[in-house]
Amino acid sequence: MRTITHVALAIASIQLGTMALHTQPALAQSWPQRTVRLITPNTVGNGGDLTARLFAERLAERWGRPVIVENRPGADGILAVTGFLGARDDHTLLFSFAGVISINPVIYEKLPYDPVRDLVPIVSASESISGVAVSSALNVHSVDDFVKLARSQPNKLNWAATAGLPTYVFMALQQSAGIQLVRTFYRDFAPALSDLSEGRIQAAVAGLGVLLPVAQTGKIKLLMVTNRERSPLALEVPTTQEAGYPELRFDAVVGFYGWRDIPADLKDRIAADVRAVAVDPSVAARLAALGSILRVGTSAEFVATIEEQRAKIAALARATGTMPTR
Repeated sequence: MRTITHVALAIASIQLGTMALHTQPALAQSWPQRTVRLITPNTVGNGGDLTARLFAERLAERWGRPVIVENRPGADGILAVTGFLGARDDHTLLFSFAGVISINPVIYEKLPYDPVRDLVPIVSASESISGVAVSSALNVHSVDDFVKLARSQPNKLNWAATAGLPTYVFMALQQSAGIQLVRTFYRDFAPALSDLSEGRIQAAVAGLGVLLPVAQTGKIKLLMVTNRERSPLALEVPTTQEAGYPELRFDAVVGFYGWRDIPADLKDRIAADVRAVAVDPSVAARLAALGSILRVGTSAEFVATIEEQRAKIAALARATGTMPTR
């Protein structure tokens, strides 16, 4: 009887395994069966949020199901990640900047999630453009001019940056150029932008969409963008490569993430659908108006970009003694 039972259990196990193999393709083919949620760490109305809503709108048309965006800003994306993981739902995705994987392990000693195992990069959607700007009161016209001025006044000039990648961009600039500035911290970036305009701080790094309207008034000067290509909104502003600081290039990718053990074919299906909606030229045009670049490729390319960012930030943090700080 025990032998028969063991055989029966073995057969049942094989049958269950076979069913599981057939279930994954079936899930990919029939997904989604209901409303899809995109949880994002972006605040309502910022570039990342509007990008999420743009893709949600187009994917809803393609999937024939509503796609809603749920904002959970704060704590460097941790609130969004924990909300996403806590959903335990195969119709909930994370739409986030790469810092939840590349930066948070550097600045936090402990995280409530495993960046490698819990978050599966599916496909990138866009690349945010950050700019390095200075107060026009400095009367400098290039990064080299600014570096020369900063070297002549160590620890006399002040800088600020939005959280995440922009902060590391300016840290990298200081290390690369051998300059020392004093960081000024702000809870919200609006006062920093005001202080930069009035010359109370001298330099800042933030998203181009934030900096450009003030630069157009002439109160601040954009010295370079940190991406591999110039922004169509500011074609006169050089890239880090063109400015002579190629090591400062950081690809600020934003994209879709799935849950641990997401079926491979479902991941591929979602990635293919994102690429399909991105073919429409109006998607790139709307992203450009937000100060971003359309960047949709393969899952492997998304993973490689995140890993490159993680390695650069980890090396910079080690060199500057800033890991971990919280």
